[in-house]
Amino acid sequence: MNSIALPLNIISKGLQRVDNLSQAIDQSLSLLLSTPCFSSVADPSYGFIFNNMRFEIFNENEGVIYNSSDSTTLFEGPKGLYNKKVTGSSKNLNTFASELKETIVNYEKRLDNISVSMTYIREEQKIYVNVKGVIIETKEDYQYRTTINVWK
Repeated sequence: MNSIALPLNIISKGLQRVDNLSQAIDQSLSLLLSTPCFSSVADPSYGFIFNNMRFEIFNENEGVIYNSSDSTTLFEGPKGLYNKKVTGSSKNLNTFASELKETIVNYEKRLDNISVSMTYIREEQKIYVNVKGVIIETKEDYQYRTTINVWK
């Protein structure tokens, strides 16, 4: 089975396709991770909420993000968002990894038994993201690794 390639690319026969299912899932997760929530009119909840926090204060010592707006702001964000840790696994509900896992479960239906871990490396100013799961169609183990650059 082949999947539509991301980003979309039009060729003479229509949309370009990818024969490798693992590669298609990689592309889908890359798009999901790089899309801020509320940026798609068709589906405002599509994307990773972490990308909406680029202008917030990142405390490297505690590994949390602080709300930079005053308390009179109307938009407070999803409940408990500013209490979540950057480093952690999806087993702990108080992490951004659990937010990412929930997003992947909602939007990447080709994976099962999903687990996510995120690790912040201060010296590199990067967050390492590791997604593991099982491809439902082939029952093969799946792993996706990427990094997110941290803002200052």
